[in-house]
Amino acid sequence: MAIRKPTMPAEKSSVFADFLKEQASSQDQQFKPGSIIEGTVSSIKDGDVFVDIGYKSEGIVSRDEFGADAEVKPGLKFQVMLQQLEDDKTGMVRLSKKAADDLIRWQKVLEQYTEGCIAKGTIRSAVRGGLLVDVDGVEAFLPGSQVDVSPTRDLTPYINQTYDFKVIKIDNSRKNIIVSRRELIEGMMAEKKAELLASLQKGEVRKGHVKNITDFGAFIDLDGIDGLLHITDMSWGRVKHPSELLKVGQELDVMVLDVDRDKERISLGLKQMTENPWTTITEQFPVNSRVKGKVVNLAAYGAFVEIAPGIEGLVHISEFSWTKHVTRASDMLNVGDEITVQILSVDADNQKIALGIRQTQENPWDSVTDRYPVGSRVKGKVRNFTAYGAFVELEEGIDGMIHVTDMSWTRRPNHPTECLKKGEEVEAIVLEVNPKDQRISLGLKQAQTDPWADIASKYPVGSIVKGKVSKAASFGAFIELEDGVDGLVHISQISDQHVDKVKDALQPGQEVEARVIKVDRAERRIGLSIKAVNMSEEEVKALEDEAADSSTLTGSSSGSLSGEQLGSLGAAFDDAFGNVEWQPGEADEK
Repeated sequence: MAIRKPTMPAEKSSVFADFLKEQASSQDQQFKPGSIIEGTVSSIKDGDVFVDIGYKSEGIVSRDEFGADAEVKPGLKFQVMLQQLEDDKTGMVRLSKKAADDLIRWQKVLEQYTEGCIAKGTIRSAVRGGLLVDVDGVEAFLPGSQVDVSPTRDLTPYINQTYDFKVIKIDNSRKNIIVSRRELIEGMMAEKKAELLASLQKGEVRKGHVKNITDFGAFIDLDGIDGLLHITDMSWGRVKHPSELLKVGQELDVMVLDVDRDKERISLGLKQMTENPWTTITEQFPVNSRVKGKVVNLAAYGAFVEIAPGIEGLVHISEFSWTKHVTRASDMLNVGDEITVQILSVDADNQKIALGIRQTQENPWDSVTDRYPVGSRVKGKVRNFTAYGAFVELEEGIDGMIHVTDMSWTRRPNHPTECLKKGEEVEAIVLEVNPKDQRISLGLKQAQTDPWADIASKYPVGSIVKGKVSKAASFGAFIELEDGVDGLVHISQISDQHVDKVKDALQPGQEVEARVIKVDRAERRIGLSIKAVNMSEEEVKALEDEAADSSTLTGSSSGSLSGEQLGSLGAAFDDAFGNVEWQPGEADEK
């Protein structure tokens, strides 16, 4: 861009002429120290040049002030500065050509330049804090901060270079000039930026180079003005960081997306230079089709898989496996893994694709009824417990559940850990299979012989049995006859004497003998009597008849006994079993 030097005001054109007139205005003024006078070389001797200035005596100028190549001879006229009328040593007038030249040059600079104008100069040397610039023979100072728009540490490359500078300060008293190259460049850049900003149009493509990269995008220099290429406008696919695609200094074509001339902001796009692959996504990837892809990112809820350049889909953790419960995607996949997935759904408007991994594999639940038919006997290890049952692993990913009610023929456990241990191998019967809900019900007790099946033959009514007191309650005591089979001795059948509290007569672990007086296989109940052990056959027969004549063994709806019922063994036995449900873990009689 051409730089026009400002035109000097008319009144400035005669500054130097007026200066010379003032110097010769009077004889007294002319021969005062510091005045400039025209002199003529009269002779040259021993390195001194004798000069006639029209004074009563000649003046002397050192030959060195003329320069080595200058031709100095008598009759040569030039301007000199009167420094001293009579030298203390020689008595001669002391003159200086150099001082006169410097002053004349300074006056010419003042005549030609003002603060704010443009001056051409050549950088001659580096000094503390900056550079010295020769501007028409006058030294100007260029501060280091004003050399360029960017900080410059090494000033050596600028020496002997000629540039245009902006004059930012002129100090006439010190005969000092300060110039700036930076202000001139910034001005030129601002002008160029304004022109470029005005010419930018949305949708056009411009060349630029990457100036800077940040976490959220990259700044692109469009030859004088910066635009922002946001990370979301770099690719149709996922970009973790702009440095994956760009490098500082890289040249590229970008599309102008938006221009805010008031705020001087420009939005640029790179992905807009190519066709949006989502416009034909349903044709490329129909639902239920299978494709290969690469895992590009893992999240707590799933994995992002790139199935084509710029196209990613999400495999939710629920779609990883038919049988495994996946809590974290990283437990099964790593970034960079190449996998086969099935297209589950496509949302072109929101640019979302749902993918599945398990759909590419056979669902073991589809054939589970063939492998585990109802009624079949299976083996497995106890994997986990809940309050209501235990999960048994039949094969990898296939569990069956044993409900607490199907664990024992003789016990009703409060918790499955009362019957099973984690890791224990068990044998069970398949009770029910539900492939849709992915459930298999198992029975532990069904795989064992029911001890109550032949209970009547093992413990016939009237027989005497031995056992240990396993539990004491307010209404009686339970006697363990064999593993899991208990009989009940009602409090009224403990002794011929009145028993106020069961614990006063019987203690847990105590061995006792008792007579079987009632067996109900359907309700799994055995009635015992300790006091009947020593009875005669007639008394036992009467006791049996009394028990047989009781109303029902399922129990009345009443929770208490009347005086008449207490006199009936059948009623007491029925009430104890039917109305008071004893469970393992219940508190003993206090």
